[in-house]
Amino acid sequence: MRAQTRERLALVLVGLLPLLWTVNLVVARQAPGVITPHVLALGRWALAGLILAWWTRQELWRMRREIVQAWRHSLVLGACGMWICGAWVYIGAQSTGAMNISLIYAAAPVLIAIGSVLWLGERFSAWQAVGVTLSLSGVVHVVVRGEWTHLAQLHFVVGDLWVVCSAFAWAAFSLLQKKWHSPLGSLARLATMCMGGVVVILPFAVHELLADGAPVLGQQALVQIVATALIPGVLAYWMYGWTLKVLGASRVAVILYAAPLYAAVVAWGVLGEPLGWYHLGGGALIFSGVALVMLTKPSEDASAS
Repeated sequence: MRAQTRERLALVLVGLLPLLWTVNLVVARQAPGVITPHVLALGRWALAGLILAWWTRQELWRMRREIVQAWRHSLVLGACGMWICGAWVYIGAQSTGAMNISLIYAAAPVLIAIGSVLWLGERFSAWQAVGVTLSLSGVVHVVVRGEWTHLAQLHFVVGDLWVVCSAFAWAAFSLLQKKWHSPLGSLARLATMCMGGVVVILPFAVHELLADGAPVLGQQALVQIVATALIPGVLAYWMYGWTLKVLGASRVAVILYAAPLYAAVVAWGVLGEPLGWYHLGGGALIFSGVALVMLTKPSEDASAS
């Protein structure tokens, strides 16, 4: 394929990526009463992990000693990226909207920037500090639904707090991948993280399945598992990795920050969620802050749950 054709195709695919991520948000909102959060997360990452393991089986077998040596890393990364950023988002979605989830997650790159300075020793400019302040203010604005006067009374929706924890876990997930270098390729390493996540999620999923009143796994639940595993899981990660090689991290990152805009449209059109002024105000603060941070120093950690 010619270089110009590859770049055009990459631009089309990267424009579709935020739409793929919204599938997870839609499923999260439709899952209550159909499938429990940890069972959904378990099914999603077990299926994705099996697909990725089969895809990279030769590399995994060749690097099996290194994989065994790094099992603790896989377990911690799986806990952050697949358990907290998976099941906890589904728990949060039981009481908060898809727009809120996406907007709160939009601040994760700023959290990564803060962690890079405090933990990895990277430099941080004054403009980046302003960006951090703006973005985190936007997160608070969304969480309190624009009612800043109620902040002292902790007027929060529980679901928002679950998602805030997930955003911090995503930042940890990204920073730990930077800190813990791996000889594996990106897809093979993702397969090991999926398996680590499955180990962590499994006891919680079993507890939910055995609980009184747990929904029976039916066709709709299986569809949700397959959809989240294939679309925002394997397909999105593959497209993300390929477009990174063609376009570069900074160009892909800028486009991916539009994910909350996609989520707002999908949540309004598919889920019937109202679009409030606090969404617009919080989104403006978040995007302004993220733009300042990323334009000052492009980040390579631009993906979402």
